[in-house]
Amino acid sequence: MPAPDVIVVGGGLAGLSAAVGLARRDIRVLVLEARGRLGGRASAFRDPTTGELVDNGQHVLLGCYHATFRYLRTIGADTAVRMQASLEVPTIDREGRLTTLCCPALPSPLHLLAGVMRWAALSATDRLRVLRVAPAIWYARRAMARGSKDPLTQGETVEAWLSRHGQGGRLGEMLWEPLALAALNQPIGHAAAEPFVRVLGAVFGTDPRDAAIALPTRPLDEALAEPARRFVESRGGEVRTNALARIHLADGRVTEVVIRGETLPARVVIAAVPWHDLGGVFEGDTDLIGDVLACARTTSPSPIVTVNLWFDRAVLDVPFVGLPGRVMQWVFDKRWAFGRAASHLSLVSSGAEAVLRRSNDDLIALALDEVREALPVARQARLDHALVVREPRATFSIAPGQPARPSTATRVGGLLLAGDWVDTGLPATIESAVLSGEWAADAALRGVRS
Repeated sequence: MPAPDVIVVGGGLAGLSAAVGLARRDIRVLVLEARGRLGGRASAFRDPTTGELVDNGQHVLLGCYHATFRYLRTIGADTAVRMQASLEVPTIDREGRLTTLCCPALPSPLHLLAGVMRWAALSATDRLRVLRVAPAIWYARRAMARGSKDPLTQGETVEAWLSRHGQGGRLGEMLWEPLALAALNQPIGHAAAEPFVRVLGAVFGTDPRDAAIALPTRPLDEALAEPARRFVESRGGEVRTNALARIHLADGRVTEVVIRGETLPARVVIAAVPWHDLGGVFEGDTDLIGDVLACARTTSPSPIVTVNLWFDRAVLDVPFVGLPGRVMQWVFDKRWAFGRAASHLSLVSSGAEAVLRRSNDDLIALALDEVREALPVARQARLDHALVVREPRATFSIAPGQPARPSTATRVGGLLLAGDWVDTGLPATIESAVLSGEWAADAALRGVRS
C-alpha cells in the first residue's frame, strides 16, 4: 500500500466508521488496532468450554440509529441485523406476569401513547400519566432540530426528571427505568436527564420505526466490524490488528505514528480509542491537548455485567424479554441471533456497579435465580455451563458534573478525535461511536484536500 493519506488509530466502530467514510471517497486510509480483533467493545470471543462465539456484551440497535444504518448499508452489512416492524417489547414483571408493549403504526409519538394505552402491565391511571410526558418529548425533538439543549434538565438526574413529570412508581419501573438503563448504562438516580431526554426525542422522532429494536444476527465483530475491513481494503486501504500504535506530537501538530518500531509519517491522524485509553496513545509534546487528556483521566466509568447460561433445552420462545425491577434487566436468547451456532442465554445488568465485584459463582447464582423466577420452563432445565463477562469500563458516566466531552477537532494540527465519548450529544452508544466517525472522516477529508 502507498503511504496513507489518513491513519486511524483504533479499530472499534468509531475508527471503522471514519475509515469507511474516507475509503468511500477514495482516500487511502490505514487502520491500526492494538488487539487481535476488530470491533472494540462490540466484539466477540470463543468460549473455551462450548466452542461457541460469545459477544463481549449484548448490543441493541434502535431504528433512530440513522448513522449506524448508513454505515451498515455502505459496508454491505445491513442484513446482519434484524429490525422489528414496530416497537415490541415483552416484559415479565416481578410477579411473573408476561405482557408485551406493542406500538401500532401511527405517527410518533402517538404510536407510543397508543401502545401504552393498550399495555396490560399498567393500570388505567398509569397509562393516563404517560400523557404528561408527551409535551416534553415534543420539546426535545424541537430542541434537537435547533441544535439546542433543554435548560430545565441541566444538572438534573433522570430520576428527578421522571418525578417532575409524574412518571415514577410502577410506570417508571416498567417503562422508563428499563429504557434509561439500556440507553445510558447508569442508574436513574445517577444519570443526567439531558442525554436521556435527547434519546427520547430521537427514539420517538418523526418516523415510528425510529423506536423499533434491531438485533445483530451474527457475532458482533462479524456483523459490524469485519465487513468494514473488507470494504476499506477493497478501496485500497489497509487494516492491521495486533498493531499497537503511538501518535507522536511536536511543534503543535502530528508528525508520525509508531507501530512496534515501525515509523510512519502522518499528516492527518484520527485517534479513535476509548476515553480511558486516550492518554496512553500520545507521545511527545501533548500540551495543546492537555485539557482533553485531563478530562479523559477524570471521567468515571459505568460497568456492565453479562451472565451467559447454557441450558440443556430451550427456555425462551422470543428473542429477548425485559425483566424490570431485577438486577439482570434483560435476557437475550442467542439462538435467535446466531441460529444453531449458539445455544445460550445472555442476561445483562446495566449500570452494574453494585454487582461488578461479586464473585462469578454469586453472579451465576443470581442470574439463575432470576431467570428461573421469570421463566417457569427454566426451573426444569439443567444448567450445563455458565460464563460471566465483566466490562468495568463499558461506558463513560453521564452523571451531572462529569468532565466535558471533547469535540472532533483538536488544537493539534492534523489530529482529530473519534469515539462515543466525543460530544455527539448522545450517550455511549453504537450510534454515538459511528456518528463521531462520520464527523472525523469529514474533517479529515478537509485536511487532506486543503
